[in-house]
Parts: sequence; C-alpha cells; structure tokens
Amino acid sequence: MNASAGAIEFDEEGVCSFCRKFESNSAHVIVMDPRTRQENLANLVRRVKHNGRGRRYDCIVGLSGGVDSSWVLVNAVRLGLRPLAVHMDNGWNSELAQNNIANLVRGLGVDLYTHVIDWQEYRGLMQAFFDADVIDVELLYDNAMLAVNYEQSLRHGVKHMLSGANHATEGMPMPQGWSWCKFDKRNIYAIAKKSDVRVSTFPSIGTARFLYLNQVRGIKWEWFLDHLPYVKETVVNTLQSEFGYKPYPYKHYESIFTRFYQGFILPKKFGVDKRLVHFSTLIISGQMTREDALRDLERIPYRSQDELTTDTTYFLKKMGWSQIQLDDYLQRPGVPHNTYASEANVFESIRAWRDRWRG
Repeated sequence: MNASAGAIEFDEEGVCSFCRKFESNSAHVIVMDPRTRQENLANLVRRVKHNGRGRRYDCIVGLSGGVDSSWVLVNAVRLGLRPLAVHMDNGWNSELAQNNIANLVRGLGVDLYTHVIDWQEYRGLMQAFFDADVIDVELLYDNAMLAVNYEQSLRHGVKHMLSGANHATEGMPMPQGWSWCKFDKRNIYAIAKKSDVRVSTFPSIGTARFLYLNQVRGIKWEWFLDHLPYVKETVVNTLQSEFGYKPYPYKHYESIFTRFYQGFILPKKFGVDKRLVHFSTLIISGQMTREDALRDLERIPYRSQDELTTDTTYFLKKMGWSQIQLDDYLQRPGVPHNTYASEANVFESIRAWRDRWRG
C-alpha cells in the first residue's frame, strides 16, 4: 500500500493503517482453529439444507467464472447442497470465462440461470457513467448482479446465497474513493437521468429493497469461503486438474471490461491500482511474498502490451468510441459519485447500526 490510498497512515513499525485494519477485522478468520472452522461449516450446511427442504434448490451461487465463485460452487456440490448457479451477462464476458463456466456447470451437473442484460440499454448506462466521470463504472455490473441473485433467491424461495467474498483474499478494506456503495440505486438513476438515459429493463437494487429481502424475507449472503481453508494457488491447481479451468492473470479479469477498467482506466484516469489491495491481502494471509508483489507491480496490470492493445481496440469498437474520445475521457478529472443524488450514506448508516447491534 502507498500514498495513492487516501487517508493512509503508517505506525512506528512502518505498517500501514489498511494492513492493521485487515489484521483486526480478519485475523480471527485467517488463523481460525481448524476444528472451529469445520464446526462452523457443518452448522452452515445444516442450516442451508434445513431451510431448503422441499425446494428444488437450497442455495444460490453467483457464478462469474472467477476463482472465488467457482470454488464456492465446487464445494457446495461436494457438501451435498443443491445450488442454482446464477450468472449475470452484461455483454463483456471473455471467451475464457464462458468456457470456465460451461466446464464447471457441466462437470458438477448443476443448473445454470443466466440473465442477459439488454446491451443497448447497458451501453447507454455505461456511457452516462463515463460522461459523469465517476470512478466506479463497475457499480452498474455489481448492482445488477446483486439484484439478479436476490430476485432468483426470492423466486425459488431460497434463503442462502453463497458468496465468493472472503477474508483470505479480500479482507483488506478498499480505500475511500476507489469504489462506491454497491446498493446505490439512486446514484445509478441520477447519473442516467443527467445523460437522458431511460432505464427500463436494467435489474437494480437499492437500500429499501435490500432491507426488505434481508430482514423481512430472510435472504442472506453467506461468506462461504471463510468456512474453508482457502489458499488461492492450491484452489486454482485443483480447478485446472479437475475441470479444465484456465486462470486469469489478476483478480476479476474474467470480464473484458473489468480487465480494461482495472488494468488501464483506473490507473490512467484516477491513479488507482487495485493490485495494491489485492496483493497486500495475499501477503498478510501468507499466500504471496512482498518481494513477488513489488516485482509484479513494476509491470503494467496486463500480461502484455499486446493484450492491452487488443482490449483497447475491442473497447473502442464495442462502445462506439474513437481514440480521440478515449483520450479526452482519460484527461478529464474525476468527479465524486455524491455529486449526484445518492443513498450511500443511508445504506452505510444502516449497516453500521446493524454491526454495532450485533456486536
């Protein structure tokens, strides 16, 4: 981590505030006693099976094709659960991700529901976000993905959504300003309205809907991988050998846009390199050395310049942009999300109150 992360502080030992927060929030999961971890897993599986009795599925697994969600699906099946794999296709899937998903679903014998977003509407929303110069263009995908998973849970009467989120590879908090509240439906609609983009079929979810589904209908996200010993390199090797899985160079690179966004747009326009957070998390959880991380950070966030050039060409064609438009976008300063109407403060206040109440 470095000064590109706003509000970073270093203690007398030279350790940054983000690493210390990771230790305080996640150490209990990373170093959990194996017997306790196994008991927690058994209890979760028992609850999922109990709540899913008499239904076709007892859990939902959001499947992106990435390592985390793929490993969740594999272990859900191994533990005797009956998952419905849910995939949200926003038009940016890489061929590699599609093959990985197909191989997993076929190899595990599970059902797959794919929600395909209307491309023209989605492209219009992306353009509105680019025109607004806000940082989190991925808010569109993430919010739609959450909405689709919740609605499939509601449709099938499922109370458990098994998430690939985990402390071992995602425990470090994202610096403020590097992303935005993923339940901020109001922000999406406000940015769309500014560019005269009509939202008609786009799946979205806001704070009120989240509270209803979570508190009234009892639909919960479960950090499933926290109940398993999770070493990413070992998991990738298993997926490769058993399902013909082909890995990606960096986290979340199963989407062409996410790859271009994290590997080019964020560093170029906003001065943000998310590898700092991803690598730091792996270092603290003992899955990567600091020396390897520093060596990797000397390279661009792509396997090669040729791959970046290919993705740039693909992005320009798919968005209908010229190189001049891209250059102009990259040169404009970023604009905070809360310049536009937002419900992020409400959502965060409710979550903070809930955490205090549970504590």
